Parts: sequence; C-alpha cells; structure tokens
Amino acid sequence: MNKISCELTESDTARIIEMAWEDRTPFEAIESQFGLKEKDVIPLMRRQLKPASFRRWRKRVSGRKTKHNALRSKEVLRGYCPTQYKHR
Repeated sequence: MNKISCELTESDTARIIEMAWEDRTPFEAIESQFGLKEKDVIPLMRRQLKPASFRRWRKRVSGRKTKHNALRSKEVLRGYCPTQYKHR
C-alpha cells in the first residue's frame, strides 16, 4: 500500500472507485484529483472490491479508449461528463 492510498479518506476512496467504474472518466482525471496513477488505482480496486467484481472491472477498463487520454479522440477535452457529479 503506498503512502497516498493510506492518506485517503473513506469518501475519497468511494469517489475513486466510482470514477474508476465510470466509462468516460479517464485514469488521468483520477490522477489529477487524487494523485493516484492507474497502477495505484488497480491495487486499491483489488482491495476494495470482491474478487469477481475486480475481475469484471479489469476486463471492462483494459484497453478502453475512454479510460486513457492517449487513446481518446482529440475532440474530447474534458475528463468527465458535465452531469456526472451529484449536487448535494
């Protein structure tokens, strides 16, 4: 477990998991908000999810164009959908 993941609050962890599951949120958005690269998100997801859920998530995000800025269309300039954030 790295230093950053030790410093995450419960709500930060929940938000990272939510962002990681979202199809249109790239890992770079998680990195800019929480300082976790994709290689840091993977073990966090492994610890937090049930084994079958983790395998389903890995299968879903592996190679997905929308999860990696380098694979995304250059026309997409945002890291998230404007309606994805919940208003409190």
